Amino acid sequence: MSEDLERESMEYDVVIVGGGPAGLSAAIRLKQMAAKAGTEISVALLEKGSEVGAHILSGAVIDPKGLAELFPNWKEEGAPLETPVTKDRFKLLGPQGELSLPMFAMPPFMHNHGCYIASLGNLTRWLAGKAEELGVEIYPGFAASDLVWNDDGSVKGVVVGVVGIAKDGEKKPDYQPGMELHGKYVFIAEGVRGSLAKQLIAKFKLDDGKSPQKYGIGIKELWQVPPEKHQPGLAEHTTGWPLDDQTGGGSFMYHFGDNYVAIGYVVHLNYKNPWLSPFDEFQRFKQHPSVRPYLEGGKRIAYGARAITEGGYQSVPKLTFPGGALIGCSAGFVNVPRIKGSHNAVKTGMLAAEAAFDAVQAGRASDELTAYQTSYDKSWVAKELKVVRNAKPLLGKFGTTLGGAFGMLDMWTNHLLGFSFFGTMKHEKTDAASTGLA
Repeated sequence: MSEDLERESMEYDVVIVGGGPAGLSAAIRLKQMAAKAGTEISVALLEKGSEVGAHILSGAVIDPKGLAELFPNWKEEGAPLETPVTKDRFKLLGPQGELSLPMFAMPPFMHNHGCYIASLGNLTRWLAGKAEELGVEIYPGFAASDLVWNDDGSVKGVVVGVVGIAKDGEKKPDYQPGMELHGKYVFIAEGVRGSLAKQLIAKFKLDDGKSPQKYGIGIKELWQVPPEKHQPGLAEHTTGWPLDDQTGGGSFMYHFGDNYVAIGYVVHLNYKNPWLSPFDEFQRFKQHPSVRPYLEGGKRIAYGARAITEGGYQSVPKLTFPGGALIGCSAGFVNVPRIKGSHNAVKTGMLAAEAAFDAVQAGRASDELTAYQTSYDKSWVAKELKVVRNAKPLLGKFGTTLGGAFGMLDMWTNHLLGFSFFGTMKHEKTDAASTGLA
């Protein structure tokens, strides 16, 4: 096939890369605003999985705050949030024992009452159905492999469907160039460390003046346990063993649905020990005397792992670039102490959509959606992340015990007094720079 084979292209008002909570919420919001205004806006959404939800790990505690703004009647419309949190526990584990920490010692925003235990995969599939009802074109099984540029350096669109590239980057005989999806604006909702987001952050220096982004690895298993061991609505988190005091992380266990237990472990990737294996630490954790009884007699039915953005408030990059925006975990809106981010993903998708809709209606294209950055800075997402901004740096500086105590005190002062004695602490180095030599 010719080296110069031209790609076909399709034109849209907005192209969205990623079918997670952020991308789907942005698509839905665009169509909602168009319907309200009595006009049309064309939206294409790409999802690399075989279907929406295929790459989403099930079992999460979901704060419905963002969903309630997108669909005020979400309960009546059948959103699959069916198991409210009824029991909320936090424990410090030792090698054999445990210490239950009283929930009243934690700021109110750390409590999970009012949240729901659900399958995030099922929620994204429900959102995808709503998006298609509104006229969003969803293309599952298509990964965006590259960006398309306008002559002025702004983003024009993305390349999808390229096949026949060898490991060395050369074109094989069965090479197909794929096609281009062009948009007046392109939203990047790839999730953590997406290839397009990395390219854009570097090209436009979106992280200038920001702390290095921090990461964690979360390993999760979905179990089905005997009915007598199932406690619907239980949300339990632990810290401490099997990790040492200088290694950040902890566990989660959620009981929901048809005798399901979602259990997992998060390890912060700034650990010093080069021999540490997060997977093996998770397996050790499941053998703890206070954990093992929940799983005995049960069956593991699914498992997976994913990266988590943990830098928080001081690591969120500039959100806009010429021709588009970063939304959801492509920018990093996870609230680390709460172990939640889907509600923030939904909200940032909505904010970007509102800015893009107004821009398209005004006849603009391929410029910066500065209204999105402004609305984020004023939003409850930014305020929520600011309150907990020092929890992660304090853990990294002082370790789990002392850093956790300082972090709790700092969150209380932020919550009650609106300021921190520590100011805004920076993440001093990347996770890779924290790990020692083998």
